[in-house]
Amino acid sequence: MDTLKVRDAKDVEEVVRAAIASEQPLEIIGHGGKRGIGHAMATNAVLDVSALNAVTAYEPNELIITLQAGAPLADVLALIDAKNQQFAFEPVNTAPLLGTPATGTIGGMIAAGLAGPRRIRAGGARDHLLGAHAVSGFGDSFKTGGKVVKNVTGYDLCKLLAGSWGTLSVMTEVTLKVMPKPEAERTLLLRGLDDATANKAMTAALGSPFDVSAAAHLPKSAFRTGAEGLSDIAGQGEGEAEALTVLRLEGFTASAAHRAGSLRQLLAPFGTATLIEDVASAALWSAIRDVLPFAASGALGAWPVWRIVCPPASGAALGTQLARETGGDVIYDWGGGLIWAALPPKPDAHAPAVRARANAAGGHATLIRATDDVRREVDVFHPQAPGIAALSERVRASFDPKIILNRGRLTRSAG
Repeated sequence: MDTLKVRDAKDVEEVVRAAIASEQPLEIIGHGGKRGIGHAMATNAVLDVSALNAVTAYEPNELIITLQAGAPLADVLALIDAKNQQFAFEPVNTAPLLGTPATGTIGGMIAAGLAGPRRIRAGGARDHLLGAHAVSGFGDSFKTGGKVVKNVTGYDLCKLLAGSWGTLSVMTEVTLKVMPKPEAERTLLLRGLDDATANKAMTAALGSPFDVSAAAHLPKSAFRTGAEGLSDIAGQGEGEAEALTVLRLEGFTASAAHRAGSLRQLLAPFGTATLIEDVASAALWSAIRDVLPFAASGALGAWPVWRIVCPPASGAALGTQLARETGGDVIYDWGGGLIWAALPPKPDAHAPAVRARANAAGGHATLIRATDDVRREVDVFHPQAPGIAALSERVRASFDPKIILNRGRLTRSAG
């Protein structure tokens, strides 16, 4: 395979123009940690942006950071953490789920657009992307957005790049909003609720005035008995991990403690909530964010994993039915609006059942982990309605008319 390592945006332009001239599409990678998501790409040429790894500017007082796309995410998180700051949307680290090294980049974070538990309050990756420099499928550099939060010039173009999986452009530099880390976090735990009751408890908490920043539910499970990151919290009985409903509050210590007390009273009809604080709470939420119960190294590591987004009110019914129909295991985040489903291995990864359930709920499902054979047989990304698909195609053609960038990643029919 021909790998082309670029040093700057000018190199990217030259590589893309050469690819257009030779009609040879390009696979765009940083360190390749998310290569296993999507379909195999129709190319032997790789555009490697990992050398574009500098922090161009960081202004902690302005809550802004500008980075090259190949900057390692772990290094960037350590840098902003040293200033007591964070990416508020809690980017998912897919390495445990995919069984790959934790080598994700900033470009991969934006291209995938996978946000963690705080998505319900802080928005997604696209909401924190202020500006970008990129090279289109024409081989031309362009700039969108700006460096200040107030400047919304071209903001919608930024939104298009987030979650586009590298099919619209090669990002070379991005400017992101950072936020102060909360002084304290408190998590309330309710034990033993079924999915429907947990959904009601999460809805009550999120509808309360107590500013809940995350709400998740891990149903009772015979599969997750030793779930990494959760085994010390999810007490085990009869060889099963017990059901756990968790609600997070963040902010100044006095405020978080007061709100946790008030929320505990509100939730009294659902049971007596126990409290975990700060370090233990952070460990719990990072385990939920990165779906550690379904990690590649765990008991369900060989099972395909789906990521289903739906209206929160529909989540419990969808997840319960899917687990019952397939014999699989589910975890709920976003108050029921995000379902991670690990399902027993099958040549089609239970795609008809998953898609039918998601469609009926007005949601969509993405196959995040599956074998190469399954990804050849199943649409990884949710098939779009004809009107939306036509619009998506027009957008893609305006950026990359020759389908040079990541050809075939999003759809099996492309290329």
